Amino acid sequence: MTSLHADEAFLGHYQLSHDPFAPRVPGFKFFPAQRKPVLGQLHHLARYSQLLLVVTGPLGSGKTLLRQALVASTNKQSVQSVVVSARGAGDAAGVLRQVAQALDVASAEPNAILKQVVQLGLTGQEVYLLVDDAEQLDESALEALLALAAGTPEGRPHVFLFGESSLIAALEQISGEQELFHVIELQPYEEEETREYLAQRLEGAGQGIELFSAQQISDIHESSDGWPGTINQVARDAMIEAMIASRSAVKRPKMGFTMPKKHVLAISAVVVVAVAAAWLIPGRSKAPTPAGAPTEQAQLPLGKPTPNVEFANSGQPTNLPMVGQPVMRGPLAEAAGGISEGDDGVPVEGSSSTPPTVTTTAPPVGVPAGQPAAKPTPVPVPAPTVATAKPAPVAKPVAPAPVAKPAPAPAAKPAEKPVTVAKAGATGSSWYTSQPSGNFVVQILGTSSEANAQAFVKEQGGEYRYFKKVLNGKPLYVITYGSFSSRAAADTAIKALPAKVQAGKPWPRTVASVQQELAATR
Repeated sequence: MTSLHADEAFLGHYQLSHDPFAPRVPGFKFFPAQRKPVLGQLHHLARYSQLLLVVTGPLGSGKTLLRQALVASTNKQSVQSVVVSARGAGDAAGVLRQVAQALDVASAEPNAILKQVVQLGLTGQEVYLLVDDAEQLDESALEALLALAAGTPEGRPHVFLFGESSLIAALEQISGEQELFHVIELQPYEEEETREYLAQRLEGAGQGIELFSAQQISDIHESSDGWPGTINQVARDAMIEAMIASRSAVKRPKMGFTMPKKHVLAISAVVVVAVAAAWLIPGRSKAPTPAGAPTEQAQLPLGKPTPNVEFANSGQPTNLPMVGQPVMRGPLAEAAGGISEGDDGVPVEGSSSTPPTVTTTAPPVGVPAGQPAAKPTPVPVPAPTVATAKPAPVAKPVAPAPVAKPAPAPAAKPAEKPVTVAKAGATGSSWYTSQPSGNFVVQILGTSSEANAQAFVKEQGGEYRYFKKVLNGKPLYVITYGSFSSRAAADTAIKALPAKVQAGKPWPRTVASVQQELAATR
């Protein structure tokens, strides 16, 4: 399924007008209680402070959303906002070129830009210069922006940098002991703020917060550490997992105990054979022989030799007169003796269900074919010793009758052996528990299929691992990358990942949170 079809299925299943957790949703303006004071503080510092203003937070902390709100909340008649991206143009020339173009300045030099700012100030317009992804600015770009923020006595622009925490160290190295910038660090949402954020996202797409249970909201908040960008990813993954589970439940009937068809057929065959055996055994209603009456010797039909009965594991065949004992072969013996089977449907050698081997020998020498053999004198023969756990039942003496040799039963097919899948989860779990809880890993993705997780880890190799957690009562296999001593190191590692891995919006999380999920899964 292509990503386009997957998106259509997702929107159709929940009847959404658009993806509520897309990175940028038109018209979305959400600010929890803790973000509103930050926005007011930025406006206050822009009016009264002479310092460059820095807003920091990890990837997905809402920096871009705050920047959009800052632009939207300014008076367009008195403020001209210039938005610059440092992604792909992090040097001084690239940044100044974007600023000069936005202000309609011919020369991309700090002095020329400042002159234009002063001219706009004379007409009653201030200039807000806002830089996204500022952690990608190099030293020359930071020095140029600090020079613009300092301005001239006649005027200056208000410079805002939105970036990750590594930006602070770079600015401190340039400014030394001078106080040249002011830092505002964004904080993660509280659980109630996460709930409000999810509710507003869903309401904007035509649905409500009732799509998530209270436990799901709590799990989303815990997994995302309260950062809005990660909340979007985790919430969308949870909705897709629920959609797949509900569709699978509709397609598959409710699972119950069902016997395989081949076993049903085998049992039916045994029942039919047992009924046939009951009909073939003659003399069922014959009265018992009175005590003291001479015992009739069972005779085979004329022209048939007297059989010798050879028992398995015995030394010599025994010429045993058939004293009212019918010969039972194949299915008849199985039906009467209750043969037990091994795993593959074959009687176990040496068990109580293994029938004796019956061998018929040629007629005695000197007896012409077609002539009856001389009656042997009945001699009591002791029962053969057979190593069995349970003696076979002895049938009552009855008159012999020709027994039709039944067709051999088809060999039962061996049961299919279950495919064994190597599980790396246990090894992965032990690795996570051995890591320092203060370290960070990069979460790549989560999937309900362990086979998919194993295939991804095998394909990528290196520092990719996965662990198993339980989300909404169902297993979820979470793939992570590396182990880093700080969030900044994890953020740096994300930028070096392959493009197709970065497309999934990986994000850093603490090892402690992983260990907590592993403990809950146990």
